[in-house]
Amino acid sequence: MKSQPIMINSNFPALGEPRRGKVRDIYDLGASGLLFVVTDRISAFDAILPNGIPGKGEVLNTLSALWLRALADIIPNHLATTNVNHYPPVCQPYTDQLRDRSMLVWKAEPLPIEAIVRGYLSGSGWKSYQQNCTVCGIQLPTGLVESQELPTPIFTPSTKAESGHDENISFARMTELVGAETAAKVRDASLALYSRARELALKAGIIIADTKLEFGLFESKVILIDEVLTPDSSRFWPADQYRPGGPQPSFDKQYVRDYLEHLGWNKLPPAPELPAEVVEKTAEKYREALTLLAPVLQN
Repeated sequence: MKSQPIMINSNFPALGEPRRGKVRDIYDLGASGLLFVVTDRISAFDAILPNGIPGKGEVLNTLSALWLRALADIIPNHLATTNVNHYPPVCQPYTDQLRDRSMLVWKAEPLPIEAIVRGYLSGSGWKSYQQNCTVCGIQLPTGLVESQELPTPIFTPSTKAESGHDENISFARMTELVGAETAAKVRDASLALYSRARELALKAGIIIADTKLEFGLFESKVILIDEVLTPDSSRFWPADQYRPGGPQPSFDKQYVRDYLEHLGWNKLPPAPELPAEVVEKTAEKYREALTLLAPVLQN
């Protein structure tokens, strides 16, 4: 995979204006589906930073595609192809920019929730546990420490906020939002996906502490959509350095978060520029995750 120039914003005039997320630009190609373009943007604390991370888009896109193919027997997903030569003719003038950082997907109606599975006690889950030994209303044993593996993975859905922070919700509330049958399907699929992914990642020397998944309806059936099991949507920890009882080193943008915390930034836009060494160290972490996982997922 040859690294491309840094892409902060994609610009493909023949495809119209995209819907821009924190990292992905999504182009509506009508009956052909949606074109997901993964840029090199990086966000932290709900703010998009001015720097791009070289190679990040290619890493995220490649990892997502590998996972989608490896897990397709658990639940169908939205991936049509990552082969730019099979994209619609309107995309062909842009193949060099689209190669390795894009995928063509089927159009699904996204469900208004995010499906989060936690296998370890970290992040907001650890903060909640410290207050009353619960995570998203789920009672856990007393005496657990930060980053400890949970007795069994737990499913903790949240809302999907258009802006600001998502909010954790109960399974009962999720059922009200999407219906009992769909809620059960999403919960069971999420736990099965996490369980399989965790086993595969451990073979690569990576612990997947938790992950966020998204689902949609395609031809009235629930399918897996959006990015899957990347360092942006999951906590990846190096297994050989795992020590419960505190925060863990990671393969994600924690390096960026730590730098921003030390700056004393008020976490309001505009976000500060990242120094070159932080950019390079972050790029290294993303590349390392792909290097370790790809051989396992391609088998």
